[in-house]
Amino acid sequence: MTETIAGIEIPGTALVKEATELVRDAAPPLLFDHSRRVFLFGSLKGRRRGLEPDPELLYVGALFHDLGLTERYRRTDQRFEVDGADLARDFLLAHGRTEAEARRVWLGIALHTTPGVPEHLEPEVALVMAGVETDVLGHDLAEIADDDLAAVTEAHPRPAFKEGILRAFFDGMKDRPGTTFGTMNDDVLAHFQPDFAREDFVGIIRGSAWPE
Repeated sequence: MTETIAGIEIPGTALVKEATELVRDAAPPLLFDHSRRVFLFGSLKGRRRGLEPDPELLYVGALFHDLGLTERYRRTDQRFEVDGADLARDFLLAHGRTEAEARRVWLGIALHTTPGVPEHLEPEVALVMAGVETDVLGHDLAEIADDDLAAVTEAHPRPAFKEGILRAFFDGMKDRPGTTFGTMNDDVLAHFQPDFAREDFVGIIRGSAWPE
């Protein structure tokens, strides 16, 4: 039976069902509900903006985008976004999707904390970012009709979400502070970890091995 929330159909395919169970099993409810909202908000914004993503690919991009924050899947040697991107790529290839399709999802996840770039790429890339910006930052909430907003948050509530997602970010990145350089992620570590020292891009240039 097809599930519909705010007029958006959750694809009823085996691939989507397996993706849902994988993420539900690995992620706490806060991250699972957030990821489902990212799919729904991204889909709603895509409809408004005239973008037509592959629903399966957008779903996997949305559901896997924060897997790198989970205890089961987070690593310490690369950005958390790349953790999720790698997992999604391998999952899609194992389910018969093409290298090009898996690459679009990889980019959508890897770039979802890099403003100003995803909106210029394929719909599956642009709309993961749009969904994240809606749910985490409240960007362009006016693009979501009140009834749709209510339906999404009824299906996937956001109790104490602001502080909860900040804590999830910190817990997922505190053991790899060097991976936050050049991203907004270092704001999270600086907030929660008083002894965190940001790397300075200007200082790196001035202190490089080049004489001038």
